[in-house]
Amino acid sequence: MSSSAALPDPAPNSALPTAPPSPDPADRRRWFALAIVMTAAFMDLVDVTIVNIAIPSISNDLGASVSVIQWITAGYALAFAAGLITGGRLGDIYGRKRLFLIGIAGFTVASALCGLAPSPEILVAARILQGATAALMVPQVLSIVHATFPAHERGKVFGLFGAIVGLGAVSGPLLGALLTEWNLFGLEWRPIFLINLPVGIAGLILGAKFITESKAPKAMRLDLVGVGLVTLAMLMLIYPLTRGHELDWPLWGYVSMVGSLFVFALLVLHQRQKAIIDGSPLIELSLFRVKSFAAGIAVQLTFGVALGIFFLVWTLYMQMGLGWSALRAGTTGIPFSVAVSVAAGISVQKLVPRFGRKVLQAGALLMVAGLLTYLWEAEHYGMAITSLQMAVPLVVMGAGMGLIVAPLTDAVLSEVPKEHAGSASGLINTVQQMGTALGLGLVSVVFFGAIGDRLAPQQLGPAFVDAFQQSLWWVAGVLAVIFLLMFALPARPRVHVEGGEADDEGPLAKEPALNG
Repeated sequence: MSSSAALPDPAPNSALPTAPPSPDPADRRRWFALAIVMTAAFMDLVDVTIVNIAIPSISNDLGASVSVIQWITAGYALAFAAGLITGGRLGDIYGRKRLFLIGIAGFTVASALCGLAPSPEILVAARILQGATAALMVPQVLSIVHATFPAHERGKVFGLFGAIVGLGAVSGPLLGALLTEWNLFGLEWRPIFLINLPVGIAGLILGAKFITESKAPKAMRLDLVGVGLVTLAMLMLIYPLTRGHELDWPLWGYVSMVGSLFVFALLVLHQRQKAIIDGSPLIELSLFRVKSFAAGIAVQLTFGVALGIFFLVWTLYMQMGLGWSALRAGTTGIPFSVAVSVAAGISVQKLVPRFGRKVLQAGALLMVAGLLTYLWEAEHYGMAITSLQMAVPLVVMGAGMGLIVAPLTDAVLSEVPKEHAGSASGLINTVQQMGTALGLGLVSVVFFGAIGDRLAPQQLGPAFVDAFQQSLWWVAGVLAVIFLLMFALPARPRVHVEGGEADDEGPLAKEPALNG
């Protein structure tokens, strides 16, 4: 599973895509187009969740180091985060269909490179390319939907996206486990990437035929300097974190992490100048004057950190600590995924309209309760713990996560001016992906840092179990911070009128979280 990725809104700082005249009801091309873009979104979601479960197999086969293990996942998340804003803006400028097809073609090629990678270094490079091309593909999905379907049909369409979220959450880890266990043609873990090839080729051919081209009427300019500063700052922060443990925390690592703060400060200055010069900054800084948005950005960032740490550590704990097979680890996570999907549906439809932000705070507390229960079980049962015993804390954690992920974006956007909806929603999703990348980098500190060097084989399992327990305390602490930050969110998110003006002009409230 991913650290929870969200399917981004149209490009930040650009107008939301305007819908063309209502299509002829007899025109079924738009439904073919919907199936194609939904398949691409599903492919991206599965590719995030499918990898974690296969990491031990990848590590054994390629002899990957600790930092490489982290970069297999963090590299994708970082490239995806850095490219989301750029990808959405390029779609507005040059055409969403064109960028979607370029993205899906690149994603397919990158998947082939991942599946055929002869070394861990090439696999990491291919994963970074995969994340970058996903950032071209994914932002176009809902832009294409918005431009293709009239307002009265979008509720139904976004409901289908919700079903895709649940299906991807359950099927990703399970599919990864099955493909790894089956060892098709003796390829071991490689089919988890190669399975994207026929899907991507079909999407490319059918997308060219059935998707209608659209552009934003007033797309702003692309801020390449801003993109470069964001990427540089994240690399300066995350690279030393992932390599620090392996290199015994060299001085240059600390210098780089401190330097990243100055690059972030330079980014803020550049964005202010960009807003004055041509009115097209990468980040709309005025949004941070809205208390609920500023707090929501902090929530998204820290939530991404928590999930980035948990899911990678959890996989390593089950397979490398407890010695479980990929299939057993994958099936163990099913109760969690089901609980997320069920709770997400209930929170949006029933609970949030009645109780507001208290639902999100209850979700954070539920996740903490699940983590503490998991901690007790890991300590009590040790190496003898079973999948059935894990089910209770996983269901509690999944229910808590479902209460948060579905309504969070809407709560953060509820007080944002309508004209900045696209910028705000894109920034939210970018920050969450950056949080995930940061969390994956912190695994070196909170997990591998707790495992001693030169352990005997019989010491490895217990060491992983102890490190897992220490990591859960970190995640619980981050969630406690999230609970407190949520007090700055609006008590009652605004009500959206499905199929009305709010659908056309406000944030797309019905959009599901696909990557976050």
